[in-house]
Amino acid sequence: MTGEDPGPLLRLFGLTGGRARPQGESFDLVAIVTSVAGSYEPAELLPEHRAVLSLCQKPTPVADVAAHLRLPLNITRVMLSDLRREGLVTIERPRPAAQTIDERIYREVLHGLRSL
Repeated sequence: MTGEDPGPLLRLFGLTGGRARPQGESFDLVAIVTSVAGSYEPAELLPEHRAVLSLCQKPTPVADVAAHLRLPLNITRVMLSDLRREGLVTIERPRPAAQTIDERIYREVLHGLRSL
């Protein structure tokens, strides 16, 4: 016995069932996670899962979920893929910046360039 506490490692193993990779469609750390309104029994979920569902009531990047839970990104991604498979969250790629800029801004920039 080395005297080291295996608690954190066992906890992470338990959260993921020993898996190191998420299942299903891949997603990266800037993907947006949103809780899905639905029926589930909170008692059936792990505390970390409940924390994710609470945090992601508003769209939240994967990296922020991991930081909030203080868990490694891989562990967080496995948990999120499990929640997605259960229909409790959606995980979407963020829109490219070009799609998020308002058309009005383009017109103002074009007007400014023309006035030069």
